[in-house]
Amino acid sequence: QVQVVESGGGLVQAGGSLRLSCAASGRTFSSLAMGWFRQAPGKQREFVGGISRSGTRTYYTDSVKGRFTISRDNAKNTVYLQMISLKPEDTAVYYCAADTSQSMIGVGLSLREYDYWGQGTQVTVSS
Repeated sequence: QVQVVESGGGLVQAGGSLRLSCAASGRTFSSLAMGWFRQAPGKQREFVGGISRSGTRTYYTDSVKGRFTISRDNAKNTVYLQMISLKPEDTAVYYCAADTSQSMIGVGLSLREYDYWGQGTQVTVSS
């Protein structure tokens, strides 16, 4: 069993920055590919970005490319989502998820590839 816990959400003005953290435990962290998803009110949960087990590959949805950066620190069992130039449309609950089935350089791009999920952290961007 893998436990996933997000932190770092909050309220920020448009154009501002925020960094989310996600700690995973219960399994060797380097064995997990990690992903970030978000869900806005009334919308489906969507993929934001992901990072491979090795940390050498990342993928992002088009709407966040150039603004969001995912990184990981395997020594701290933590993955980060750095968000800059935030927009009101980025407002959502952000979820971190762990994927146990990827190769060292694989990244899951869909919800169904992820096995363990955090409870989510709210990010609100005011205009």
